[in-house]
Amino acid sequence: MSRDADTSSSSAGTPPSFAHPRYWPVWVAIGAMYLAAWLPWRLKLWVGKLIGLAAWRLARRRRHITETNLRLCFPELGDDQQARLVRETFVANGIGIMETATGWCRDPEHLRHRVTFKGQEHMARVQAEGKGALVIGVHFSTLDLGGALHSLFFPADVVYRPHDNPLFERFMTRARKRIFGTAIDRHDLRGVVRRIKAGHHVWYSPDQDFGRDVSVFAPFFGIEAASIKLTAKIARMTGAPVMPLMFHRNPDNRTYTLEYLPPLENFPSGDEVADAARINAFIEGAIRKHPEQYLWLHRRFKTRPEGEPGLY
Repeated sequence: MSRDADTSSSSAGTPPSFAHPRYWPVWVAIGAMYLAAWLPWRLKLWVGKLIGLAAWRLARRRRHITETNLRLCFPELGDDQQARLVRETFVANGIGIMETATGWCRDPEHLRHRVTFKGQEHMARVQAEGKGALVIGVHFSTLDLGGALHSLFFPADVVYRPHDNPLFERFMTRARKRIFGTAIDRHDLRGVVRRIKAGHHVWYSPDQDFGRDVSVFAPFFGIEAASIKLTAKIARMTGAPVMPLMFHRNPDNRTYTLEYLPPLENFPSGDEVADAARINAFIEGAIRKHPEQYLWLHRRFKTRPEGEPGLY
């Protein structure tokens, strides 16, 4: 069955046949994630490190992207320091795969003893006022586990990018809906606005390059980066407070810290570049605390100002 046939069947209301051999590798991957979620913690870390080191050696394209990003963002580091940070990034993201499996496949309650949550009073104040909020997260390797841990304290919806594979998309969406209240397609602006106006908190990560049409250029680690305008637009349309949220794996690799900062004041300002720069400054500050945990494997600077050459 072709991909077009799968897609048309699904859109017509008949789901594709996930028993088809083309989906067998995906079933194996889903089974592996369930297995990984139940491994002892020390073994989970060991497997994650092995995955990261294997990707560091074999995924040359992603390693090149990571090397380029870190060279641009941390020019003060020597060659050896940058090379070490590249390796640490792959290891952290390998562990992140195991953390994602844990967040998607297990009840987060069993991890309550592993999390410290700071700044809860900021969100509690917003809740007491009966307002919805736009929660600003960051694409760390701990992203999905961070969402699961967050759900132990505050309910939230999440904005996400649908997966191209329909079987994995179903698995991923069901997992996220178990963690969050509603999983909202990133193209569904009306859905985001509707949920916030209804008093829900919506988790949104605005730190990727989605192209020139939806972005302005604003500094990120001192580099003009395509920065999406949607954060300020949502805040303007809803009047919701914008709540920066930081989350990291602690150096012991066994515990986690989540922290709400106070809601941004005078945001949006009406200046799209200034608003994007302000969001970038928060994201940069969060990354600098644990730079190896960020998803440097994506092309953050792929869209360049007119006349500038590509960086990758």
